[in-house]
Amino acid sequence: MMGSACIKVTKYFLFLFNLLFFVLGAVILGFGVWILADRSSFISVLQTSSTSLKAGAYVFIGVGGFTMLMGFLGCIGAVNEVRCLLGMYFAFLLLILIAQVTAGVLFYFNMGKLKQEMGSIVTKLIQNYTDGHEDSLQEAWDYVQAQVQCCGWVSFYNWTENAELMSRINITYPCSCENKSKEDNNSLLPQTGFCEAPVGNGTQSSNNPDDWPVYKEGCMEKVQAWLQENLGIILGVCVGIAVIELLGMLLSIFLCRHVHSEDYSKVPKY
Repeated sequence: MMGSACIKVTKYFLFLFNLLFFVLGAVILGFGVWILADRSSFISVLQTSSTSLKAGAYVFIGVGGFTMLMGFLGCIGAVNEVRCLLGMYFAFLLLILIAQVTAGVLFYFNMGKLKQEMGSIVTKLIQNYTDGHEDSLQEAWDYVQAQVQCCGWVSFYNWTENAELMSRINITYPCSCENKSKEDNNSLLPQTGFCEAPVGNGTQSSNNPDDWPVYKEGCMEKVQAWLQENLGIILGVCVGIAVIELLGMLLSIFLCRHVHSEDYSKVPKY
């Protein structure tokens, strides 16, 4: 009686774990979709230019969908006590765990490369920025500068590398860099292109960046802090998923060892 009750408890615990596993798989899939669909943060700048980030997003979507499928199969195998499904579930769960650990290690050791790639993308974007040109990448960067309240990558002097901007005679600066008050900065749609400062007393013979009414701090430190903050959330989710995967593996192997006969007629047919 005690052994039967223990198996029954294990079966329903495994079912609950797999239900949670299914939900977490949906979270991973949703994260991958968010990376591809985001148009209002620095992620949109990266995913437009970085093939590695796009590939990572598709990996997240694939792993998330596969995790949801495994959770579904685990639920059926646990409730109906089908050893074949439990064994398959354990094997695929082990493969997923190995793949996640490998991906995490690769991502950790490529953080420096990702930071370098970010700097290269933004620097090139600033150099090629064109006033009045409708471009999703330019609009994304304008949004980042306005919302994060920064200008350029290392500093606002990065904008001096833009030939079109520096060819202006009057004081002209990137509109999204303009240093505004908190009330004025709450606009959902930031200004784009180049803005010309009002002409004061005297004559202005050159576009001196020291006279620009813009944020002086570059976006590099703020963006890296944003990535570190979100990286902590991602790592927390991944660790939680890994713990659930290990518990699911232990419960599935325990239940599989104690199921001596199986009735395939209990498995729903579609």
